[in-house]
Amino acid sequence: MNKSSLVLSLLGVALLAAFGGYLAGQRHDRGDAAAPAASGSPAAETGQAERKLLYYRNPMGLPDTSPTPKKDSMGMDYIAVYAGDEPDGEGAVKVSPARLQTLGVKTARAEMAVLDAAVRAVGRVEINERLIHDVAPRFEGWIERLYVNASGDPVKRGQPLFSVYSPELVSAQKELAIAQSLKLDAPGADPAARQAAQRLAEAARERLANWQMAAPAGQANSRVTFTSPAAGIVLDKKAVEGMRFAPGTAIYRIADLSTVWVIADVYEQDLQRIKVGQTAQVDIDAFPGRHFEAKVSYLYPTLNAATRRACSPTSSWRPPARRRG
Repeated sequence: MNKSSLVLSLLGVALLAAFGGYLAGQRHDRGDAAAPAASGSPAAETGQAERKLLYYRNPMGLPDTSPTPKKDSMGMDYIAVYAGDEPDGEGAVKVSPARLQTLGVKTARAEMAVLDAAVRAVGRVEINERLIHDVAPRFEGWIERLYVNASGDPVKRGQPLFSVYSPELVSAQKELAIAQSLKLDAPGADPAARQAAQRLAEAARERLANWQMAAPAGQANSRVTFTSPAAGIVLDKKAVEGMRFAPGTAIYRIADLSTVWVIADVYEQDLQRIKVGQTAQVDIDAFPGRHFEAKVSYLYPTLNAATRRACSPTSSWRPPARRRG
């Protein structure tokens, strides 16, 4: 073997050794990379064996099972049932912890406590219909003067509201005065004239009574002043000076606001818990932090078909005193 052949042989051996070292290094790297993957597998982390698959059940809850995966008539996959998840025959329903957290289910230890039995409802404040008064003359006439000129003005009981002139009222008063002034008690008085005068006086008194007007003690009054029948607020005023009014026209409407109604809309399922005479507490946004006592005075017999609410318990409530500025 010459010198050149020896050099080529040494080079070949060196190349083979280098290639073998490269292959050994590749195998070592693959083995180290596979070791963490094996240690990070779900089985290694949980330390538990894989659960045993029992069967597949119908996704709609029907009593139909299958040993192999399949689909129902609607194309839905059957649900796998593992050991420990199957029903125990006592009607118990098992829900996974993840589903309980999604539903927001909370548990607590049972203990003795007082349950809140209060019924809460949204309501509105309205005028007490039993305390509304109309001032409506029963005869025809003209308004000559107004003493209360605007709606919303407060009035007192007996306060003058307006004065009127009525030819019919004046005529009835004069007829009564004439019949009373006749000297028919004299011995020579005509009996027919006496009876006519009595009938005239009775007819005049009856007309005045029907008009709710008192008979004048002396001379007839050509002007009549109407007063407020109650203390309250003027809700409506149709009177204008010089206006002619017909019998029965409501010239003034006055509401007594010493007590008002709170109409509360109560749901149908709470109606059995509401009784007439029960106390109630009223909270109003206009008076934050204040609570007002009320009393249930009436239960409407109707129910709103759309909202399923009763129309509704009526509570009598005394509002706070108005501030005069």
